[in-house]
Amino acid sequence: METRTAMKSTERGTAATRVQETTPGAGGTRAWAVRLVVVGIVLSALNLRPAITSLGALLEEVRDGLGMSGGVAGLLTSVPPLCFAVFGVTAPRLARRFGPAAVVCAGMVAITAGLVIRPYVGSTAGFLAASALALMGIAVSNVLMPVIVKRWFPDRVGSMTGLYSMALALGTSVAAAVTVPLTDALGGGWQSGLAVWAALAAAAVLPWLPLVRDRGTVAQRREPARGAERQHAPLRITRSRTAWALAVFFGLQATAAYITMGWMPQIFRDAGVPAGTAGVLLAVTMVMGVPLAFVIPRVATRLSHQGPIVLVLGACGLAGYAGLYLAPAAGAWAWALLLGVSNCAFPLALTMVGMRAHSGPGVAQLSAFAQSTGYLISIPGPLLVGVLYQHSGGWGVPLALMAALMVPQMVVGFLAGRDRTVEDEAAR
Repeated sequence: METRTAMKSTERGTAATRVQETTPGAGGTRAWAVRLVVVGIVLSALNLRPAITSLGALLEEVRDGLGMSGGVAGLLTSVPPLCFAVFGVTAPRLARRFGPAAVVCAGMVAITAGLVIRPYVGSTAGFLAASALALMGIAVSNVLMPVIVKRWFPDRVGSMTGLYSMALALGTSVAAAVTVPLTDALGGGWQSGLAVWAALAAAAVLPWLPLVRDRGTVAQRREPARGAERQHAPLRITRSRTAWALAVFFGLQATAAYITMGWMPQIFRDAGVPAGTAGVLLAVTMVMGVPLAFVIPRVATRLSHQGPIVLVLGACGLAGYAGLYLAPAAGAWAWALLLGVSNCAFPLALTMVGMRAHSGPGVAQLSAFAQSTGYLISIPGPLLVGVLYQHSGGWGVPLALMAALMVPQMVVGFLAGRDRTVEDEAAR
């Protein structure tokens, strides 16, 4: 017992040393490489949503320019979660073969190419194909960001996940807010307004280039001994109840987020709120994710059970939906703030991905499973809300659905927050 206690104490006391000792290179190069990874994480996170939100801001102009039908435009809004589910599942296999840094670098290249190509192809089919290329890059990067964090910063999962989530939220809100003004400043053509975001994606390629040769030896030296015997064989992830709970939690929070982004302005407008104000309210909801995405993961990693945070976020969501039903215009700002807090279940889910596995390969498999399964779960939600709105003639039934979905989200999130790992569950 004394020996084990001494070993644990030594591991805690030398966490920072392990980061330096296992980083590629020597001497000052090690610290430089760590800083490069931080820059790469931030720049990559900034690029994981502008391809989607910039298109939303100019969707009407794109439809007119390409002669796109309403049905195809609806399909276009459903493509992101579908691509995230289909392509995200390939990320662990690619990471095992080429290394996570190389795959993320290739993902940023794919985003750059897709954003450059799609405005100028001149056809709906080409636009969809180029969008899918960019979304493929986003999908694999989505899955591997928690793996990068676990590999390079095993003792700072919360703070680094918070930094990544904050950058992702910032990229989401900024792209939505400035795409139209940028388009006007560039001459008013929607093509240039969409293509300009390729410059940010190209910048995100650069930090990963010196790291593309890292194929896993670093992570293997840094893994805790208790998981060493299971690192080289893929987990039977579907045997883990925690993995399933986390996947369903991820899917339900994504459903709530897509419904909020797609329909909240319309709810306010139908209640008599001016269109401009409704857009600002949505921006407020999105901006709430910037500071909270940094705070929540840090708090989560200090708790042995993240369930209480899940319940608090869920309660905010239920209060927001109740407010939208009872007094959508009178309390609009309060409901926007509450739903912004509730949407921070996303960084919490990412944090739990990093905490529910011992090893880097385990995090990769769990991240791919949770995100791919979760995004598949999220696809029908926004479409179902639209159908219910159209057939019921109001927002009572859709809001009831949103509130009803929040209850199982809280339940599975509470289960996913328990202090256990997928490797242990899969082994049993």
